[in-house]
Amino acid sequence: MTTEFDLGALLAKRGAERYELHGRHLNHQLPRMLHTIGFDKVYERAEGACFWDADGNEYLDMLAGFGVMGLGRHHPVVRKALHDVLDAQLADLTRFDCQPLPGLLAEKLLAHSPHLDRVFFGNSGTEAVETALKFARRATGRARILYCDHSFHGLTTGSLSVNGEDGFRDGFGPLLPDTAVPLGDLDALARELKKGDVAALIVEPIQGKGVHEAPPGYLRAAQDLLHRHKALLIADEVQTGLGRTGDFYAYQHEDGVEPDLVCVAKALSGGYMPVGATLGKDWIFKKVYSSMDRVLVHSASFGSNAQAMAAGLAVLAVLENEQIVANARVTGELLKSRLTALVDKYELLADVRGRGLMIGIEFGRPSSLKLRSRWTMLQAARKGLFAQMVVVPLLQRHRILTQVSGDHLEVIKLIPPLIVGEREVERFVEAFTEVMDDAHSGGGLMWDFGKTLVKQAVANR
Repeated sequence: MTTEFDLGALLAKRGAERYELHGRHLNHQLPRMLHTIGFDKVYERAEGACFWDADGNEYLDMLAGFGVMGLGRHHPVVRKALHDVLDAQLADLTRFDCQPLPGLLAEKLLAHSPHLDRVFFGNSGTEAVETALKFARRATGRARILYCDHSFHGLTTGSLSVNGEDGFRDGFGPLLPDTAVPLGDLDALARELKKGDVAALIVEPIQGKGVHEAPPGYLRAAQDLLHRHKALLIADEVQTGLGRTGDFYAYQHEDGVEPDLVCVAKALSGGYMPVGATLGKDWIFKKVYSSMDRVLVHSASFGSNAQAMAAGLAVLAVLENEQIVANARVTGELLKSRLTALVDKYELLADVRGRGLMIGIEFGRPSSLKLRSRWTMLQAARKGLFAQMVVVPLLQRHRILTQVSGDHLEVIKLIPPLIVGEREVERFVEAFTEVMDDAHSGGGLMWDFGKTLVKQAVANR
């Protein structure tokens, strides 16, 4: 009997049920939230840094799937690699052989971090972090991991234990006995290290929540402190890595920083295949895989699968051959400079920060009485509502997708595909300027929508 399956026919027949299906069978709060803020669009097609809705309207993507779409959507090189690997019909995931693609991808990744020696491939950023935590504990013989306030390292139990946001942790304890320290506070780090039980510090060179960069010199000084106390430095580059900040890794912006373990994922996927990687020093891996009896002591069922490895190799080829990292640096500098020039113009605009194509736009308390009273109203209901007020008209009026940087934060984070250029910068800045003009006019649809958000926030208490 031949099984017939027509994906196109299935989508044509049932695609219009997408929000109903999600609400019935998946996270029921997601469609509710999307309906509330007017983000319940029906996107039909995507390419590069844009996608199109059912009516043929073009949208600019300044979110890149939270960084997954580093090369934009459906890059032809990555698509061809996936077609090729499927057509090759490789003997994949036998578990008792060594296929060439994982070794080739590891070799390519390690070439960008020559002080590291080996790679473990998993399926996601949180799994890359879990691997690093396990490896650090095994290598040092110690249990405690230090992490930074307001950090984000994933949502599985181990990575949640080093998550600096209480909103993600609440209700899921007890977690591992790890300890938060302020980002940039070397004294706090030293106090914890003196207790003698610290395996590692895990740190994002630029925090995704709020887009806060480690102070100059912090990573190198922290590394030196850790090594003096026989502890490790773990760099979480899940979002910042592979060119996002204008260097291949964000830790490379500071001279002399050589993390013991590095976590990557997101953009390595090419937007197609779930993949994560943990890079580390030879001695750490040899502590974990210490004998043939322990050859499978840490593994992943789908880790190193051929499709993920092919996607990763294609992504690295594009990064190297199409000057993607340099483009992120140049375009990011242009976008940041254009936005920074607006800070003095708009009293609601407090700060613009970041590096490369990872930029945070922070809003703050205005000085004029009329705007200040409205700002206070929003803050009393729920911090972060003004940023959401900006995000919505950017999508509804200007067809630009952005999102707030985190819960209860008055920050919008821009992490567009790394292929954007001057045209996309001009489009965003022009739209953002119009939205800020509206916000400062003291009236209009934007503040009416703010009242809706206040009512929603109060109802959810």
